[in-house]
Amino acid sequence: MNIFRKLEQYWQHPVLYWPLVILIAAATPLTFAPYYHFWLMPLLFGALIRLIELRPRFAVSTAYLFGLVAYTAQFYWIHTALHDVSGLPNLYAVPLTFLLPAFLALYPAACFWLWKKFHLPRWVKVGIVLPILWTLAEFARERLLTGFGWGAIGYSQIVKESPLAGFAPLGGIHLVTLATAFVSAWLVLLIDNTGRLKQRLLPMCMIVMLCTVGYIAQQTDFTKPDGSTSTVALVQGNIEQSLKWNEEQVVPTIQKYYGQISKTSADIVILPETALPVMRQDLPENILTQFAEQARTNGSALAVGIGQYTADGSGYENTVINLSDYDDISDDLPYYAKNHLVPFGEYKPLPFLTEPLYKMMNMPLADFRRGGAGQAPLTMKDQKVAFNICYEDGFGDELIATAKNATLLANVSNMAWYGDSNAMYQQLQQSQARAMELGRYMVRATNTGATAIISPKGSIIAESEPNTDAVLEGHIKGYVGETPYMKAGGSLWLIGVLSIIAIALFLIRKKAD
Repeated sequence: MNIFRKLEQYWQHPVLYWPLVILIAAATPLTFAPYYHFWLMPLLFGALIRLIELRPRFAVSTAYLFGLVAYTAQFYWIHTALHDVSGLPNLYAVPLTFLLPAFLALYPAACFWLWKKFHLPRWVKVGIVLPILWTLAEFARERLLTGFGWGAIGYSQIVKESPLAGFAPLGGIHLVTLATAFVSAWLVLLIDNTGRLKQRLLPMCMIVMLCTVGYIAQQTDFTKPDGSTSTVALVQGNIEQSLKWNEEQVVPTIQKYYGQISKTSADIVILPETALPVMRQDLPENILTQFAEQARTNGSALAVGIGQYTADGSGYENTVINLSDYDDISDDLPYYAKNHLVPFGEYKPLPFLTEPLYKMMNMPLADFRRGGAGQAPLTMKDQKVAFNICYEDGFGDELIATAKNATLLANVSNMAWYGDSNAMYQQLQQSQARAMELGRYMVRATNTGATAIISPKGSIIAESEPNTDAVLEGHIKGYVGETPYMKAGGSLWLIGVLSIIAIALFLIRKKAD
């Protein structure tokens, strides 16, 4: 271990220290999809912990810099949406690209600020307190101000090769985050430990035990097939965002999707988010009839992403309508309406400040209404389908109520806003997490990608080539039952327990060794 001691003497120097922090943070995107280098995250997070230990006076500023660089590197596609697609000049797009990472970086900074307040032996402060505080910070990041949980370190482990993925059905993504933080912290105690060999055995044994529990959970079936099987067809229209809401493009778009559903006889056919770029009530009466009749002729149940006016006509919703039993005489269509909206994208938090920016951008329909929590699944052939729309796939707790009564999960998205960036793959990894948490197949129908079929174990069974016209076909099984995560009702129990432990350890206030 002497080599580490010698290296740390150099790392403490500001000339190397700050570039190392930036380098570690900039490498974090490699741990997530599409790269899936899950093993790298515990090393990177462990390196951050050790660097902060070397210069504790700069713990908060180091954590903030880490968050700023990491979230900017992970979410660089914000600039793609603002400038390349929406047409916002770089004068505004560049600073706005940094705005979200600058805000999100406050959470790791707050974590380490609190961590410095604990006066405990190192093995407790690093090995127990820090993973708990980091998990609480990640939870807060997902919840406060509508939340943005993308980039939580637990998502890096949502890959079949990582044993830590097995914690997803036990306690959701936040339990995976906790396990990842524990492994990172214990690696620090294992490698950088001045004590005897037996003092290194404890963190080593804890890492092995944690990975073993995760592996066993990964091999356990918490839900089971209900005996039903269905073929699915997931339509990928590949409509450019710059053309999507162009009036001249409406008819060609409708014709394209009609042609795509005409060529499949799958049991269940799903079109992506806002596939038809017209409000449902504004469509010519015969359009939905033709879509429904064509699907019925092919023996298919059809779901279509489309916007619609609210019942009172005062607003609009982002919906998936079920045309399986469509009757053009009745206007009472079964549908799912998006509930968790994207701030600044689907609603305007501060309209008096943001309205001028919207006028500069090509961003129609930026003020949707919420559909409400716990909506019933849509019945399509032999399956009860729990839909969620785009951004909602990042909030597992909010999907439990509907998933309990469903046999299949489905996400519809339009990721054309982000071009050919990693955003589509990062969202795909979130869908993998939801499939594991809820113990059901997850199917994804997207405009440009990533359209995919995911098993209840989180494995990608089939995936369309991104940015192409495609109809992805495959087989799924209906699943019933509840994972431990579902039975617990989400992550609140975990956060409550962690909060109690953190408060108890804080009150002890023992002097560190």
